[in-house]
Amino acid sequence: MLKVGITGGIGCGKSIVSSIFKAIGIPVFDADQAAKKIMQEDAVVKQQLISTFGTEVFEHNQLNKKYLANLVFNDSFLLEKLNAIVHPATIQAGLNWAAKQNSPYVLREAALLFEAGSTVDLDVVIGVFAPLVVRIQRVMQRDNVSKQEVLNRMSKQIDDTIKMKLCDYVIINDGREALIPQVLKLHHIFLAKAKAQLV
Repeated sequence: MLKVGITGGIGCGKSIVSSIFKAIGIPVFDADQAAKKIMQEDAVVKQQLISTFGTEVFEHNQLNKKYLANLVFNDSFLLEKLNAIVHPATIQAGLNWAAKQNSPYVLREAALLFEAGSTVDLDVVIGVFAPLVVRIQRVMQRDNVSKQEVLNRMSKQIDDTIKMKLCDYVIINDGREALIPQVLKLHHIFLAKAKAQLV
């Protein structure tokens, strides 16, 4: 089975691209959603979060996302600590999920694919690219946050130009280029690669 990663900076539209792959029957593992679930439900991870960030990290047994975001997006050291707790568990969850799939190829969607070091078992990586001004606008509208808050989050990720150079394929999501033809072109490439793996 071919393992494909999909990544890109905040606001690039990874989820939209992933949803097109899902619509044509390709299983997608959303690492960011899985990480949130793990932080909320995994007893070992929860204990590590409380030990590291204090009891305020959970409010009425629910992850206090705003409190945690305010801490980590303003302190690189704390962000590293959070990643060290969450990334290994999320990577393992992705491997477990992929082992259960029955498809020519699977997709693993993650904003921090390279940053988390979770590309080692992937065969290819797709980058989703959108211009900076478009990304900022999207995140401001989606998350109801200020431009400065978006820029703060972006500063914690690998520069998008560098990230795209690390990818094997790039999908342009600038609102002008049609997404479906780009996805279908890659779909056929991946089916061929998956078939070649079996030979």
